[in-house]
Amino acid sequence: MKTELTYKIIIPARGGSKRFPRKNIYPLNGSPLIAYSIKYALNYFSPENIWVNTDDTEIKDIAERFGVNVFVRSDKNGSDEASTADVLKEHSEYFLRESIMFDAVILLQVTNPLRSRALMQTAIIQFENSKRQSLATYSILNKKYGSILNNHFIPDNYSFGMRMQDIAPQYFENGLIYITKKESLLSGEIITKDTFPLIVEEIGATVDIDEPNDIYFAEFLLKHKEYESIY
Repeated sequence: MKTELTYKIIIPARGGSKRFPRKNIYPLNGSPLIAYSIKYALNYFSPENIWVNTDDTEIKDIAERFGVNVFVRSDKNGSDEASTADVLKEHSEYFLRESIMFDAVILLQVTNPLRSRALMQTAIIQFENSKRQSLATYSILNKKYGSILNNHFIPDNYSFGMRMQDIAPQYFENGLIYITKKESLLSGEIITKDTFPLIVEEIGATVDIDEPNDIYFAEFLLKHKEYESIY
């Protein structure tokens, strides 16, 4: 893929997870979950431009079997309190120390494994054309939602009786792809104030592996034509 900028792919994958232990290597249709993000990246970038960022020896072994790079994060960034922004800042500082050239990082989250073949190219084109500091993918939240206070439901985005088609569209951050320029990462940001919102309608945007039951839905969607030729 020809691009104006130099990119590095980073796939963060911590070993621990309280809600879903070892979820980053949990089998999805027979392969560890992290393998889907690695294989997706390999469709577009050479192995030397792909990095798995981890604190776990088993995850490290999986990454090395695919021939991609491994960055072992610090103990501080292996804790529950560490943010993804902290992880990417540390990794970007490593690139600078080692004189590894990059203009921007593409973040692929392990827990959002289903991405269409066209998404990567579309994201890069939109990011470069936008001239912004970052891009993130979003999907429409086609729901009537609100809060429950004192045993009463209070609508947030509609009035009782409104039709769905009359409700102003709302969007959620689906986690499929983030692209951020080097300068913003070094200042501790992934999503910047000028983030370009890439709207994604593909069905895989609804997958977020947060508990074991999410695996069953992801396995069902893997049979969809958008993904069968990728994974």
